[in-house]
This record gives sequence, structure tokens and C-alpha cells, in this order.
Amino acid sequence: MIGAGPTGLAAAAHLVDRGIEPLVLETGPAAGAAVRAWSHVRLFSPWGEVVDPAAEKLLAPTGWTRPDPAAYPSGGDWAEFYLRPLADALGDRVRTGATVTGVSRTGRDRIVDADRERQPFVVHVVHADGREERLFARAVIDASGTWATPSPAGGSGLPALGEKAAADRITYRVPDLKDPAVRARYAGRRTAIIGSGASAFTALASLADLAKSDDGAGTKGMWVLRRGISGSTFGGGEADQLPARGALGLAAKAAVDEGHADAVTGFRTEAVERAGDGRLVLAGEDGRRLDPVDEVIVLTGFRPDLSFLDELRLGLDERLQAPVELAPLIDPNQHSCGTVYPHGHRELSHPEQGLYLVGMKSYGRAPTFLAMTGYEQVRSVAAALAGDLDAADRVELTLPETGVCGGAGLFDAPEADRDGGCCAPAPRLIQLGAPAAVAVGATVEEAPPGGCCGS
Repeated sequence: MIGAGPTGLAAAAHLVDRGIEPLVLETGPAAGAAVRAWSHVRLFSPWGEVVDPAAEKLLAPTGWTRPDPAAYPSGGDWAEFYLRPLADALGDRVRTGATVTGVSRTGRDRIVDADRERQPFVVHVVHADGREERLFARAVIDASGTWATPSPAGGSGLPALGEKAAADRITYRVPDLKDPAVRARYAGRRTAIIGSGASAFTALASLADLAKSDDGAGTKGMWVLRRGISGSTFGGGEADQLPARGALGLAAKAAVDEGHADAVTGFRTEAVERAGDGRLVLAGEDGRRLDPVDEVIVLTGFRPDLSFLDELRLGLDERLQAPVELAPLIDPNQHSCGTVYPHGHRELSHPEQGLYLVGMKSYGRAPTFLAMTGYEQVRSVAAALAGDLDAADRVELTLPETGVCGGAGLFDAPEADRDGGCCAPAPRLIQLGAPAAVAVGATVEEAPPGGCCGS
């Protein structure tokens, strides 16, 4: 296993349950290192949905007790009260400070066919002290996630001109405004938030709370979207089967409605320029230049790091960088309100037999992954590796509906054919941005009910 996050540790637990000895390699100093990096953010899913059954079985003899299934953990809670005990229960099977730098077949680069499938995988590892090691395995499960590779601000998928040079005023994470030093960075200042997903909602709501606090007077957000705003922009609201996610979308909407954030729509960042006073100016592909901001928070999603798998034969969708068989089931351009067709080892397989990308990494650039998806994935993969194909193929997965239809592609082309989706009426786009430098706020009109999005 590559990665000791929720999915990687769950994979190890399922393999142990099957009598297969796992080895988990984690680049961070502790299990759940990526989760700990967003420890201040609360999950959408309650404890009852973020604990893997095989992991719970492994934890039971240690005296571990599952937290209240109905309570919502923060990332820090998840790491401290579940991932850490699980890693402890797995013991020496989990190695931290171990970075995988390459995976191949022993004695075979990606070109060589001869006797390829009979050769074990060879995994190159660099340890925290600089020591290099070579390990061999019958199978590789990559659960390394996408946290380390956030997408840039540039509207073309590449870093905007000047983006790297402005790194001192740009972050690609939701800031922890409870940290005094971080709070001081944003208090009383103007911040651009680029992105339209849950992370952007979290940042908008957090900045609005800061603006209303005693030490946050003058705090202002500028929400930069690549598309327009419709009734579904802020999520499912009260119709969301993940109530915490629905509430977050409503909080973000309130931040805009109450004037704590202005919205700029249809804006694709081409360049980040430095103003005379050191602040940043976002320049768009359409020629617009926005008012200077003190800080920029880029929350445009994540993408998989495939560099250390370069000598393996991957079967990836050309758009999402997800496994070919899985991609059409999770494509955000055609996503049907959060429902995901049940999938397991067959959809996750590659031309390189014995290799599986699981968890968030299996979704490539699609943003709709949930923990329970990863747990079901690794249950199926573990069964397949154990030779129990009946259990491996008996995949059942029911995800809560998001109340949101479509991703960036759908709303970038509002006239596109939506036949086959779950939302019958097309959303009414409310354009908030004018071709001027100053962004203007507006009240967002709700789309009419229809299909699973409004009921």
C-alpha cells in the first residue's frame, strides 16, 4: 500500500482479514499525515460513514470504541481517534517517513513484454534519513491520494503567468483561521477565493465569520468563479442527503448575500500580477483585471501524481486521469446528483495486472469522492487478491445524493444537451460579474425544483 490515509489503512485491514500480509508506506511522519494537514476542517460525513468495517474489526481487541456514529468529526478527530489507533493496531506493517519514488516490474521497464506478469513489482523507497531501499511485492495498491498536488489558479489548467512568483501571497489550502498567525494574515484584508467546490464554500464561510468578529473588521472576500451562478451553485442545501454539506453551501451563499464576499463570474485567470503596493491583481483571459487583493486562496481541486508510476502500464481516462472503466461512472460533466454506480476491482484494474489505484487517487481529477467509496473499493480489491472473485464482484455501494448536478463542463456550456441526467429543468444562470474591474455581489435566485436536485 502506498499511503497511510483512510483508504490505505483500510486496505491493509482488509488484507489482514484475508490472511494476506500488507506493508503500508507513508511519506509523512505519521499515519493520516494529509488528513492532519486539514485537521481544522469538519467532514461532511458522520463517524458512522467514515469507519471501515474491517478496520473496526481489527481495532476491537485493542479496546477501541467507535465515536458517536451520528457525530461529525473534524480532520483532526478522524486522524487522532481513528487513523492513529488503526495504524498502531497494524504495527510494523505501517512505515512512516517512507516516500515511494518509483514502481516497476523487476528487470522490466514499461516496454518489455517478455515474462512481465511473472515478475514481482519492485518499489523504490527513500526514507526520511536519506536511506534508499528496494522492496518487492506481488501487488501494489496506490492509495496516496491527491492532497500533495493541488490544481493551479490558471484557467487553462496550467499555473497562471506570475502565479509561482506570487507564492508568498497564495495558498492552495483552506486556511485555519483559529490559528492566531493565520488569522492575522487575513483579518481586515481583501482575499480572492478561486474555486467553486466545498473547499471554496468553507473558505467563504470562514472569512465571513472573521469579518463579523471583533478582530476582523474590514475583512472582505472576492469569490472568483469560472462559470456562472445558478440555484445549484451552492449545493443541495436542505435537499442534500449529507446535511453538513448542505449547511456549508448555505453558509457560503449567506456570505455572498450579506456582502462579506463579492462574486466575479465567468472569469478564467490568465495572469497574477503584482501591484505597486505588493498586492496581487488577477488578470483574466477575457482581458478583465480585478481590483487588487492582499491574499489569494486557490481551491480549484486536485490532480493525481502519476510520476512514480511512470514505468507501469496504466489505463487512464484521457480527461479525468481515472481508470478507464471507472471514469464514465464518476465524470463530473455528467454526474447524476452524487449517485455512483457500484464499482470494485474490475473497474479499478489496469493493463499492469496486480496494480490498483484506489481512494481519492482513483477518481483522478473528479472531486466527488467519499470515504465509504474507498472502503468498498479496497474490500473488493482485497477479495480479488485473495482469489475470492465471488466476494470481489459482489460490490454494493450506495452514496448519499449531493443535490448537485453537473460539474464545470455542464455549466460552461449551458446550452449543452443534458439528456440522461437526473435534473429535468436546466438551471437559470445568474451572471454576477460585469466586464469591469470591480466585482459586484448579488442575491442568488434559487432554481425551481426538479428531479433529485430539488426534492
